[in-house]
Amino acid sequence: MSILKLIIKREFIAKVRNKSFIVMTFLSPLLFVAIAGFVGYLSTLKADQKIIAVHDQTGLFFNDLKSNQEYKYLDFSKIELKILKDSIIRESYEGILFIPKANTNQQLQKQIEYISNDSPSLDFIQDLESVIAVKITKDNYQKQGLDATVINNAAAEVNIKLKKSSGENALKGLNWIKIIIGGTFGYLIMMFIVIYGNMVMRSVIEEKTNRIIEIIISSVKPFQLMMGKIIGTSLAGVLQFFIWAIIGLTIMLVASIFFGVNVSPTAKLSPEMMAAAQQEMSSVQLYIKELWNLPIATMLICFVVYFIGGYFLYSSFYAAIGAAVDNETDSQQFLLPIIMPLILGVYIGFFTVMNDPHGTVATTFSMIPLTSPIVMLMRIPFGVPWWQLVISILILFATFFLVVWFAAKIYRVGILMYGKKPTWKELYKWLKY
Repeated sequence: MSILKLIIKREFIAKVRNKSFIVMTFLSPLLFVAIAGFVGYLSTLKADQKIIAVHDQTGLFFNDLKSNQEYKYLDFSKIELKILKDSIIRESYEGILFIPKANTNQQLQKQIEYISNDSPSLDFIQDLESVIAVKITKDNYQKQGLDATVINNAAAEVNIKLKKSSGENALKGLNWIKIIIGGTFGYLIMMFIVIYGNMVMRSVIEEKTNRIIEIIISSVKPFQLMMGKIIGTSLAGVLQFFIWAIIGLTIMLVASIFFGVNVSPTAKLSPEMMAAAQQEMSSVQLYIKELWNLPIATMLICFVVYFIGGYFLYSSFYAAIGAAVDNETDSQQFLLPIIMPLILGVYIGFFTVMNDPHGTVATTFSMIPLTSPIVMLMRIPFGVPWWQLVISILILFATFFLVVWFAAKIYRVGILMYGKKPTWKELYKWLKY
């Protein structure tokens, strides 16, 4: 067996047999589900009800302000505004809605004030503005002799139904599903690259600190050692991903079978409840059908390909940094330039792919090798031409071979350097050595 294969086998077995690897492989999906459930639960919790004092000198608006679980409106129009302001200072109320008298509605809509110690939420202010605007608009209708009821009845409410060119019904929320799936894959790519890249760097630093590296280098070329660490760790990551993919596909299959069962006609349900249940079930079935229509095979294959390519690319940097420093503290100055493209890829994905997955910005960054593993994974659920995938992958792996050649130069010199904190200038000298 060649030396490179021995190093790969050693690194792979060391990672896979690690207790933390085994635990996190099976525990991570449960943690993701638990966190998602916990966040969903927190979103259902309601904040303490806040009391809003209303000082309405016109006497027209208070009845239109409806209290809810979050805000309660109390009419204090007969109390002086100065006294109410003192109550605000003592935090007796969350805020005061002051509606003064005005000669015209045009003046009134510019003089309404909300007084509070803290800045209110934007949604709350927008709701207030909407309620007051509707009331003033109705009053304007009446003053101009217009029938507000007729105008409201004449207002149209359009609900556009989505259809595919094949004639099948389409879902309005399908793009959000694609965004969530693509965002999850892109984020996982970034997370895996950072986690396994740091594993490579720590492994190099540990062997260098313990002086084991001096013995290893006597029989192994530095380039072989670096590539062995990178490939061995990447295989552990791919194995972990395959386990997660099998778990995820099993859950999807079970869900499609479970929700694919028709509602039993013998169930003891009223006709209305039966119709509602069947409609809800058909909607769920439609969503599951659309999920299966996504390019799942392409996403899974490209995830592995881009993970390997992106991981190889960034792990070359991590290995070179690990060889250049003596401890993790010294590595911080070199890690920021590496992490920044990954963060940029996530932001580009969420703020550009979400709105225009086939636009110039999204397409360009899905070709740039430092961001393509994240951005391209976010674009794939929306459908990407095969030639763009091929070009992106070729550029990614070509860049890896170029970067690994430079990283090997730093690795070769830095692996035997001790007691000296490297600088960017020093790394440049090692590249020229």
